Amino acid sequence: MSDEQQQQPTFSIEKIYVKDLSLEIPNAPQVFLQQETPQIEVQLHSQGGMVDEGIYEVVLTVTVTAKLAEDKTLFLVEAVQAGIFQIRNIPQAELEPILGITCPNILFPYVRETISDMVSRAGFPPMLLNPVNFEMMYQQQKNMEQPEAAAAATTH
Repeated sequence: MSDEQQQQPTFSIEKIYVKDLSLEIPNAPQVFLQQETPQIEVQLHSQGGMVDEGIYEVVLTVTVTAKLAEDKTLFLVEAVQAGIFQIRNIPQAELEPILGITCPNILFPYVRETISDMVSRAGFPPMLLNPVNFEMMYQQQKNMEQPEAAAAATTH
């Protein structure tokens, strides 16, 4: 392989897998007799890091909680979808957005299907997560980190 080929930016998906999966129906079987529409809360968290030279793992955690009006939990599903990505010869400034936006966008359809499947298997109507704007989430996270970094810099 020539030096030029070795310096080419590369991005590839090595593996996509479910890292952790849990389902709780704490008030079964009574919740199956309820007719009211539950309140759905969705929490998302994404993180990525290097596991080997040029190899990164990105983990997307989605927690869905369905509660009834009297704060009784219908179900709680948490899926941790992960991916191993080969990312080489990418400048550090471009690496963070790849790990924070591109990789979660690749993982989201898998975790969306996993959660829908789990909710259906639990005996509830199918549930599809709405699309997520990972770019906006990434920017919000960056904006939260900047004041902290500025405060840390001024206290030293």
